[in-house]
Amino acid sequence: MAEEVVTDKNGLVYPCGVAPVVGDAKELAPGVWWLRMPMPFALDHINLWALRDGDGWALVDTGIWSTDTAGAWRQLFAGVLDGPVTRVFVTHMHPDHIGMAGWLTRKFGCRLWISRLEYLSCRALSVDTGREAPDDAIQFYQRAGWGEEAIETYRTRFGGFGKLIYALPDSYRRLRDGEEICIGEQRWRVVVGTGHSPEHACLYCPELKLLISGDQVLPGISSNVSVFPAEPDANPLADWLESLEKLERSVADDVLVLPSHNQPFRGLHRRIAALRDSQHRALDRLREALRQPQRVVDVYGALFSRPVTADNMQMSLATGESVAHLNYLVARGEARVSIGQEGCAWYQMV
Repeated sequence: MAEEVVTDKNGLVYPCGVAPVVGDAKELAPGVWWLRMPMPFALDHINLWALRDGDGWALVDTGIWSTDTAGAWRQLFAGVLDGPVTRVFVTHMHPDHIGMAGWLTRKFGCRLWISRLEYLSCRALSVDTGREAPDDAIQFYQRAGWGEEAIETYRTRFGGFGKLIYALPDSYRRLRDGEEICIGEQRWRVVVGTGHSPEHACLYCPELKLLISGDQVLPGISSNVSVFPAEPDANPLADWLESLEKLERSVADDVLVLPSHNQPFRGLHRRIAALRDSQHRALDRLREALRQPQRVVDVYGALFSRPVTADNMQMSLATGESVAHLNYLVARGEARVSIGQEGCAWYQMV
């Protein structure tokens, strides 16, 4: 039976039908299989990809480290994914992508393929497990306008990143922007983007007209682009907007995009244009809000369509994205920042 092709209100086309159930897989192109793993968050799934590689499989992304994910992998290896895993590709270092990489590479005695900055960043963040929250991080959120209750919750939850990641392999094979890699009978080109993470690697196969986009381009939702306490003056929004332009130049519009969340889709350039326009509209709303001095916590309403609750994870994400937008305007000379007597940062248009 042919899959139902759906077109959304924004003109994106979804030709692949329903997602595979956990523990099963769905072939989208010769030797390219769609997998899905569960996640215990509001975003409750991640898409993974298995590429036929000789007598075995090259995997792209791995899911978070959990007993549920390990059980799903075992079910796949006992069923549709016959043959060994030859190598594990990871688009970037967030736990839902890299979480099971160490488990898989050790199980099959194969290599992790990942960009250098993603590997090293993950190693650095993983060692925070068990540490107390550093003073620099506390000051970062105090400057943003967080109250004492939110700060205390952050202290108690600090170090959770490493708890979702199986011990990383002690070595890796570096992915480089622009290089071409043979996987089975196909050649895949690495397209590196930044902004969402330090050195995010997409995989593009012109012959199959496929782009494994990771989190760099998603349908329906926007990639999180945040500033974090370790680099408070970073400008990831500028990096991400430049990366969208690079993808638009480097990848043909007729590809089937295989994203990490939601459904595979066609309409890459249309989606990139929509993401770019959405960011510029958000910046315009922020410019209007900054006619008067504002703290980071004061600009949530200008940037997000839904209220930001007291949930610490949601506040952390909202704060990181808000600082990214504010830093973008400061870097362009459009806004200035000053520190008030209470230690809060106040932003205003120049």
